[in-house]
Amino acid sequence: MHHASIKTADIHQAIAFYEQLGFEMETQFTAGVTLACWMRGLDGRIELMQVPEPRPAFDAFVDEHYTGYYHLSFDLSDRTESLPDWLASLQQKVEAQGNKLTVLLAPQQQQIGEALYEVAFLADTDGLPLEFIRRIENGR
Repeated sequence: MHHASIKTADIHQAIAFYEQLGFEMETQFTAGVTLACWMRGLDGRIELMQVPEPRPAFDAFVDEHYTGYYHLSFDLSDRTESLPDWLASLQQKVEAQGNKLTVLLAPQQQQIGEALYEVAFLADTDGLPLEFIRRIENGR
């Protein structure tokens, strides 16, 4: 996949948020009259596009009947030994910047097929759900 595109109400606020997750600016450009950029991080690329007259995003996380975009998922298996510790560190970093991190689902273990994972969900600055997942080695 080349990138996932996210429309945002405030591109500068969104850039700062995704930088805290480990994304780095790749290129900035305009798409028609709107500001846009590509950011690379967590083994992928996202595109942020500022919406000129934004409306609040639909809350796909709480509506179990919603169809369509649900979330982006980032694999942290090779980046951390503990998803709760990673999240605590991220919360400290975000709060040190005077911001608040919205945790939609605190880290928990989930069996998916034969593998055991730690899974957590956060909301970005526009309320879009982001999943962070870490495979637990040997089912431990």
